[in-house]
Amino acid sequence: MINDDIRKKTEENEKLILAPQAQLVINTGGRLRPEEPCPIRTDYQRDRDRIIHSKAFRRLKHKAQVFISPENDHFRTRLTHSLEVFQVSTTIARALRLNEDLVGAIALGHDLGHTPFGHAGESAINDYLKKYGMSFSHAKHSLKIVDVLEKDGAGLNLTAEVRDGIVKHSKGKGDLHNNEDIPLTLEGQIVRVADRVAYLNHDIDDAISAGIITLEDIPSDITHRLGNTTSERINSMVYNIIESSSDLDSIKLSEDMIEVLNALKDFMFERVYFSKKKLFLEKLYKEKIGNLFDYYLIEDNSERPLKDKLIDIADHISSMTDNYAQNEMRRIGIL
Repeated sequence: MINDDIRKKTEENEKLILAPQAQLVINTGGRLRPEEPCPIRTDYQRDRDRIIHSKAFRRLKHKAQVFISPENDHFRTRLTHSLEVFQVSTTIARALRLNEDLVGAIALGHDLGHTPFGHAGESAINDYLKKYGMSFSHAKHSLKIVDVLEKDGAGLNLTAEVRDGIVKHSKGKGDLHNNEDIPLTLEGQIVRVADRVAYLNHDIDDAISAGIITLEDIPSDITHRLGNTTSERINSMVYNIIESSSDLDSIKLSEDMIEVLNALKDFMFERVYFSKKKLFLEKLYKEKIGNLFDYYLIEDNSERPLKDKLIDIADHISSMTDNYAQNEMRRIGIL
């Protein structure tokens, strides 16, 4: 039988290697339900592994990032996006001597609650629920998945710091200056920034591959500051984050880099995220998701409260991959 010397050595190494501001695993706020520790892995390593082995994580490979049902197999999905956020955020964490295990767990779990058809699916579910005084966000749903829905209702029972980083990762269209509801740990803040670094860069790459934009379309003041290739742009952003955050009071970028990223974000929303072709498909699938809600409500003949039915339907639809949702739409004759 293996004793806990291996885990304890890792915990001791954290105290020796990591910066004073890092979140040490021995100082975790704990789990929702107490558990015996693993003799080999720390709690954050265990959280990372639970996320990787979850059904919700595996489904991300068939959930759209930006482009719905792309013909090109090289387009990003929610799974590859999560892996790219993992890569960017753990690179930053190591450079700043923060807790890579915590950062990795948050990065891999941050988008578990995403719906089919990207943000169009999230918007469709939220719009339908708003008619009944309810709401839906993928960040809050990610937390629900790890707390409740995974493992047939048992949840993954993750640590407080991973749960906090997951539910607070999203910025939407917001400015990176916005410090509202930021994660409690520096590690969670890394993922929040790395998420935007990853998606802006890989969405440019995919948009160019899709023929929606060309590299020359990107304003020259942005390319001059960041570079012309994906690698150059990511390096520019990551270097700036590391340099600007070296005092470890928070994870941030320089003022000029924030201006450039906001300009790039605005360009992407105008030319890619709100492109005519993309908006057409999003409008189509938003309507079809509303049809799914209507169908499932009719099918549910139980006397349960309407709110409970709507919550269950939202959970079910949000869990669908793009392919499964399309097959359901065909099965009931709405696609």
